[in-house]
Amino acid sequence: MLKPALLSLALCAPVIASGCVAAAVGTGTAVGVAAAQDRTMGEAVDDATTSNEIKAKLLNEGGLGEVDVEVAQGLVLLSGRVSSPEQRVRAEDLAWSSTRTRDVANEIVIERPGGFFTNASDELITARVRASLVGSSEVKSVNYNIETYGGVVYLMGIARTQSELNEATRRASIVGGVQRVVSYVRVRDTAYETGRGVQDDGELAGGPSS
Repeated sequence: MLKPALLSLALCAPVIASGCVAAAVGTGTAVGVAAAQDRTMGEAVDDATTSNEIKAKLLNEGGLGEVDVEVAQGLVLLSGRVSSPEQRVRAEDLAWSSTRTRDVANEIVIERPGGFFTNASDELITARVRASLVGSSEVKSVNYNIETYGGVVYLMGIARTQSELNEATRRASIVGGVQRVVSYVRVRDTAYETGRGVQDDGELAGGPSS
């Protein structure tokens, strides 16, 4: 369940893809990345620590190998798949168990494991969306983190202006293979936007499921 809070820049990496453990983002790396982004080093370290803590807990639980974690100023985004409602609830419980967690957005779906080709397709979409944002002079792409699951693209981070956020979501929505875009991005110095989606036709959609 998503609860209100201020959202800052996203920082996270997948926990596991196709059963292979993804490299955790260390606090040293987080500080270096933060230097190029619109957030403080303290926020970067806290996000990295929270992310690594939750990922470690998920790794110790059976059946949670395809749950991905992203963290932005205490907001934890869970995506991916599990095989039962109980596992979905358990993953959220583990996310809340971190003392730095301020909110949890549970986007996990209940279905069979997707396998290598499904995961590879999502990774390709993520790469294409990233390339599109990097190629835009209107978007500061380093301020955005991108996660894709089942063709749904999740954006986290900070937009400098509403116009920039609109451009980022538009660009993401027209990338081949994208079903819709869900945004957990806030415009800098404003209250963050809670789960506003952009459909593949570029129209603003309703928020994500909780």
